[in-house]
Amino acid sequence: MPKITPRSYDAQTFQALSDCGLPPVLARIYAARGIADTGQLETELTHLIPFEQLKNCTVMASLLADAIAAQKRLLIVADYDSDGATACAVGVRILRKLGAQVDYLVPNRFEFGYGLTPEIVQLAHATQNPDILITVDNGIASVDGVAEANRLGMEVLITDHHLPGDTLPAATAIINPNQPGCSFPSKSIAGVGVIFYLMLALRAELRQRGAFATIPEPNLASFLDLVALGTVADVVKLDNNNRILVQQGLQRIRKGRCCAGIHALLQIARRDYQQISTYELGFILGPRLNAAGRLDDMSLGIDCLLTDDDAYAAECARQLDELNRQRREIESTMQENALDKLDAMLDCQQPELQQAYSICLFDPDWHQGVIGILASRIKDRYHRPVIIFAAGNPDELKGSGRSINGFHLRDALDLVAKRHPELILKFGGHAAAAGLTIRARDYKQFCQVFEQVAQSLLTPAHLTRVIETDGDLELSEITMELAEYLARQVWGQGFPQPTFSAQFLVESQRIVGEKHLKLKLRKRAAPGEMSQAEPFYDAILFFQSGPLPGLIDAVYRLQVNEFNGKTTLQLLLEHWSDAEQPIVGHAS
Repeated sequence: MPKITPRSYDAQTFQALSDCGLPPVLARIYAARGIADTGQLETELTHLIPFEQLKNCTVMASLLADAIAAQKRLLIVADYDSDGATACAVGVRILRKLGAQVDYLVPNRFEFGYGLTPEIVQLAHATQNPDILITVDNGIASVDGVAEANRLGMEVLITDHHLPGDTLPAATAIINPNQPGCSFPSKSIAGVGVIFYLMLALRAELRQRGAFATIPEPNLASFLDLVALGTVADVVKLDNNNRILVQQGLQRIRKGRCCAGIHALLQIARRDYQQISTYELGFILGPRLNAAGRLDDMSLGIDCLLTDDDAYAAECARQLDELNRQRREIESTMQENALDKLDAMLDCQQPELQQAYSICLFDPDWHQGVIGILASRIKDRYHRPVIIFAAGNPDELKGSGRSINGFHLRDALDLVAKRHPELILKFGGHAAAAGLTIRARDYKQFCQVFEQVAQSLLTPAHLTRVIETDGDLELSEITMELAEYLARQVWGQGFPQPTFSAQFLVESQRIVGEKHLKLKLRKRAAPGEMSQAEPFYDAILFFQSGPLPGLIDAVYRLQVNEFNGKTTLQLLLEHWSDAEQPIVGHAS
């Protein structure tokens, strides 16, 4: 049973935000998310961190300006997820506007794996023979790939955001906020954000050289729709800088000023561009783009984002939508199979599973492109670090992992590699997600060693799922105005969408769409304060067909519900339990 707890916040910060004019509910919400003053809520582009603070950004911009002037052949090597696809599209689109000869290559994950490998370098050299390779959203761990490029006479410029290993590649220049010696404050910037920053620096360099006397100077803000999509879809922490990038991108999309590909993806998903939020970026558009890299070739997704032809964009979006449908079917089968495996282990009373701090699973029939999603689903269900393996190259397994708070997955894999140097062939990633390759014969040993590392880094308290809320709302605060305000803001990883907790009387309930509950709730006040004048609230609980008890503890979000041309306030229930005692309210 999850533990429900209100988010804590500093009382002095709350008071300072209130003194600046924020209503108490907003002051509480923002104080709990580390906002110390209202200036941190500014989303104008003038508040972006200057590109000069990103190590090697101006150096790489000068190298690219020289390459454009010499008409050298540039090739962007992308990653096969949404961040890599959007980063590639941003780089190609802007470089072409700046007069560069540039094309792109994205590795097929099933043939070449992740990153700038020696094999992808050889393919690039044989098919396109570029002068300069530019990586986006990868490269920081590609020591061997960069060495091969250097041997073949190609320069390499790395733009990445992943954590580096002990040895950096011998590239001509590296931009990565997480590399040693980089003081850029936004360590959580996505790969698409890194290449956007490089393009800002390149435009400044070309402006200084007088290049825009002969070509139009591009408005780089027009590419922020792509930056917003890649940033949210990559689930990076939405710090101040990332929120600016995302908010500006959302505003462009809402005004109908997005690229043809994003517009087509919204249309195929039947979403109104004027009402788009971070939810649509992360859970509607992102999965459709990712489906190309998971099941087929991310070139389809990149082409969708590169084209200005509405008809071609629509066809790409249709194919991406179909791939996403296939991905969901494959995922459903794999998840059912994985849960059967875990249930069988529990039925057998295997103590190692019941007491385990981690979960590793493998099945030879699982699809390599979907194991990351499966790992996320199992992690959410069991609240453990999870690594799912599928068959890779002959005699190898590829794993994808997802983690919980308090367990840095990439660092954990690094610890495994240090303790057993021959066990992991390669790995990389972040705190919450990582990938790795092992020999098939080493699977059982890896599971044992990974569990040992998990037990050394986690405590039993880490293994209890905690649902943090923003406490209770006063009746006067449950308004359409607050719901509309919250819907316009940027929420996501590290800056969670506000949820609230309260006790409700269930006045009525009925099934809609065969699998959801539509409810009417009355908020229960403290004893002695109940009044028949208190309002009813419409509420929805998705994927619940069984009836609720008459009194529930609930975690909910305020939602603007649009149906048949009518807009109403609705409570979206995210968690409920049979009420035994009131949920605790505010914390400070």
